Amino acid sequence: MRRRARRGASAQKSQINGAGATFPNPIYSKWFAEYNKLHPNVEINYQSLGSGAGIRQITNQTVFFGATDGPMTNDQLVAAPGKILHFPTVLGAVVPVYNIPNVTAELKFSGAVLADIYLGKITKWNDPAIAKLNAGVSLPGSDITVVHRSDGSGTSYIWVDYLSKVSPEWKTKVGVATL
Repeated sequence: MRRRARRGASAQKSQINGAGATFPNPIYSKWFAEYNKLHPNVEINYQSLGSGAGIRQITNQTVFFGATDGPMTNDQLVAAPGKILHFPTVLGAVVPVYNIPNVTAELKFSGAVLADIYLGKITKWNDPAIAKLNAGVSLPGSDITVVHRSDGSGTSYIWVDYLSKVSPEWKTKVGVATL
């Protein structure tokens, strides 16, 4: 007597690998876990390495999908070994933060002032441009220490894209890039 093989009894597991931006990782982890509950034979492995790494890995074909907060440039798309499509998945924001001892007021900044701080044109907290936006706040004459990421960061892309839109000088001197 022959036994019939049951269909689906030995369903093959599939793994989908992705890498890239750190910002969406918490929601991706939740989505992928929920998807796996509905489809236990599919595992989605996402490595949260940064937008630049996502672009490199999708271009090098080491992952099935890459995530980036900044879209690939036309040059990157042309250099890719195949057609790459962009799909928006998560929306977020980037805001400047500051820490000024003994200043408890919430400071206001304009786009132009932020660009000038990052261009190195405004270097002190009590600069007239900052003071004008924050009337009544006692600002110290201490130096502004600018901090930024040095890797291929999508967060940096969002920031410099904004600065390029509010400051023609930033756009021409620095520009916008993910890497």
